[in-house]
Order: sequence, then structure tokens, then C-alpha cells
Amino acid sequence: MKVTDLNGCPIEVTDLKEAIRITKQYKKYMHEDKSYSDFDKRQNTYWTDIYEKLTVIKEPCKNN
Repeated sequence: MKVTDLNGCPIEVTDLKEAIRITKQYKKYMHEDKSYSDFDKRQNTYWTDIYEKLTVIKEPCKNN
């Protein structure tokens, strides 16, 4: 399956459960150095978007 990221790039997902686990972790990453706060916000937005798209895909699988 594929999801499209915020930049419009398709990302192939071969293991949905693992992809959800990884993106959930990536959403939490932040630099201790506050000078990276803008970068961290962009990264958080990116990984949150991917995570939400993956969990939406998982929902129909759960109901079957």
C-alpha cells in the first residue's frame, strides 16, 4: 500500500503495524537544543500526518 506525505511524495508501506509503531515514536522526538524548535515543529507535523494516515488505513483492517 502507499500513502502520500505532506510534500506529495508517495511512500510505500510494506508492514503497516511496524510503520505505525515507528511513526508514533518519531512524533515524540524533540531536540534538547531549543534552537531546533522550528525544525522540530515541522518534523512533528510531518510524522503526525503520516501516523494519522496509517491509523486510518488500519481501522478497516480491524473491523474485518
